[in-house]
Amino acid sequence: MSPHIRPATPADLPAITAIYGHAVRTGTATFELDPPDLAEMTRRYDALIAGNFPYLVATADGGILGYAYSGPYRPRPAYRFTVENSVYLDPEAQGRGVGTQLMQALIKESEARGYRLMVAVIGDSANAASIGMHVRTGFQMVGTFSNVGLKFGRWLDTVMMQRPLGEGASTIPLDSER
Repeated sequence: MSPHIRPATPADLPAITAIYGHAVRTGTATFELDPPDLAEMTRRYDALIAGNFPYLVATADGGILGYAYSGPYRPRPAYRFTVENSVYLDPEAQGRGVGTQLMQALIKESEARGYRLMVAVIGDSANAASIGMHVRTGFQMVGTFSNVGLKFGRWLDTVMMQRPLGEGASTIPLDSER
């Protein structure tokens, strides 16, 4: 069964919090050490929605299979056309193509909002599933920062990937001031 991808709502946040909490406690995709609670996840969601960033969920049979969002890559204004993506799946949904479908929808939504480049900062260079999903959705390898995070008693790399959105850097957006 193919999941339904739709915008996330505040009602989805308990499931999103649980999915992310599991990733924090058991995985190296995120370098957070303590899972944020529902109040913090709500604050993060509200900030992204207020900033006009897309935030999506994949659902099936009434449950949340995973979520994805784009957020600011960096706070300085020159980066305003670049977004960083995040995709997290319920463990039961992994390996079923849900992440790829979420990423494809996230790319489309980010392009529709005028963003020109998407950056992926992937925790752990051994995270073959995430790296593969990014390659399948058009990302190219930019580089690896070696041993930049310490989690679970071991040093971890971050893998940097990027993908143009829409016209990418081939034109200057009309609403750019400088």
